[in-house]
Formats: sequence, structure tokens, C-alpha cells
Amino acid sequence: MNRVRIAFSPDSDDLFMFWPLLAGKVDPEGLAFEAERADTETLNARAEAGDLDVVAVSIARWPSIADKYLLLPHGMSVGRGYGPVVVADARSLAGEATRDLASLEGARIAVPGLRTTATMVLRLLLPRFDAVVVPISPYARVFEAVRSREVDAALLIHEGRLTYEREGFARVCDIGEAWAATTVSPRPASLAGGAGGAGLPLPLGGNAIRRSLGADTIARVSRLCRSSIAWALEHRDETMAALLERETRAYVGLDRAMLDRYLAMYANADTLDPPPDVRVAIDMLYARAHAAGLLDSAVRVEFAP
Repeated sequence: MNRVRIAFSPDSDDLFMFWPLLAGKVDPEGLAFEAERADTETLNARAEAGDLDVVAVSIARWPSIADKYLLLPHGMSVGRGYGPVVVADARSLAGEATRDLASLEGARIAVPGLRTTATMVLRLLLPRFDAVVVPISPYARVFEAVRSREVDAALLIHEGRLTYEREGFARVCDIGEAWAATTVSPRPASLAGGAGGAGLPLPLGGNAIRRSLGADTIARVSRLCRSSIAWALEHRDETMAALLERETRAYVGLDRAMLDRYLAMYANADTLDPPPDVRVAIDMLYARAHAAGLLDSAVRVEFAP
């Protein structure tokens, strides 16, 4: 086998990870990588078919495809004291007391997909709400849903968590911050980084690799994917310039400053070599989801080499 089919989302951190490999900056060692891009929930659905060799999925999705895929031990998007945000129309909050997450109990909340990690964590934090799926593309759709009162609030992932204020929205809750506040990290506080103190990080997305590729090919592809991430981090300015040149989502309004901020959050040292607290956090997420009835069975994550 020399063809490897990969699929990842349109957001910047995914392309940051794979661009060096796809652009020939990393020796593919005789493999031909073919890429396609789709929104997060579409990728979560596609993974069920098991026809993609490497697919970016929500961490919450992996247990249901674990029979077909291993998680790669790199390429994860991790929030340390930050993550997706629940927002409401700032105009609707005018004159109100500060709204908190508990005030949205029973409310209609737009979510990017029922299988996303963001939705799973929100269910753990706010067990009773009416989830309304509003895909992340087109970008403006979720904001329109809140403005029109189709929903009471929205759970935003990807670059939307950086742009909501310019769209006239106010934050109700950062679920990465809330997750950190309810967890305890084994990592020394001096190394925790970001907000949230000693709380665990929130692993949001990762790359899964098809088990049927076999041990040798899995190890080879895993090594190449890690090399691609390492190259991007070592040549960050060049990679950022390439991403901006190739950006097709004009509606996002992505500029260098915003890209720099976003990549600092989700394409960093944790992406290349996640420390032990990330693996602890994944296992804790699955344990809590199982206890809450969000996963059918208890599961521990299995990583590829």
C-alpha cells in the first residue's frame, strides 16, 4: 500500500498539522497522501464507515469507532483552562444580572454536532438542555440562529470562539475553564500553563488511524504525521503564511494576528507531544461520560505507536 487517505476539518490547526506533509516539506517515504476536508461533525460521521486511513475526529467520538481506529499519540487539540464557549446575544443580556451556565437549564442551545467533545462536556456541566444541531458551516448560521431567537444560546468551537464578540455576542461560559475547575491534574502547577491552575486540560480533537492498515504502516504513518507537526512548529512563520494564502473562508475574517492567537491555543507543544495529564484527561472524560449515561460502556483510550 502506498496511498494514504486523510481527512481533516477546515479550521486552521488541522491544516497547520498536515500542510508540511502535503506540501512536500516532509519526506513521505514513498507514500502518497490524499487529503479531503469537511466540518467536524461530518468527519465524525464519516469515521463510522472506516474507509479513511487517517481522520480528524472529536475525542468524544473515538469510543464509538474504537473497533476500527486507534488514536494517534500526537495531533490533538487541547485547551488548558480554555475551550469552546457558550455565548448569548449581548443585546438580550442588556440590563440582566450576569448570566451563568445554570441559567440555561432547559434552554435551546445550538451545538456543532451531537458527537463533538464540546457537546459531551456541556452535557456533563449542564445535563438538561435542548441541543439544536447547527453545523459550523456556513459560519454565520449559528449567530443568525441566536439573533432570531431560534435558540437561546450557542456552543462555539474552532475560530468562532475568537470572533463572537465582534458578532455582538457575550460569553456565558468557557467549558474548558469549567472543566478545569472540576478536575485535578497530576501535573505540577508550575507546568500546567494557561488558566485553570491545577485543573486538567480539555482534549477536544485528535487524529485516528485505521487499525486494518497493520502495525508497520500504522507506525510509519504515525511517524510521518508527527514529523509534519514538528516541521510546522519549527517553521511556524512559513506555515502560517501558507495557511493565510490558502484560506478560503473569507467569512471568518482570519488575519495573521487571529491565526497566531488560534494556533497558540490549539497547535502547540501539546499537539506534538501531549504530556501525561492529557491522557489522564481523556480517560476521565470517558469515565464521567459513562457515569452520566453518555457512553454505553467504560472505555480507556488506545493509542497507536
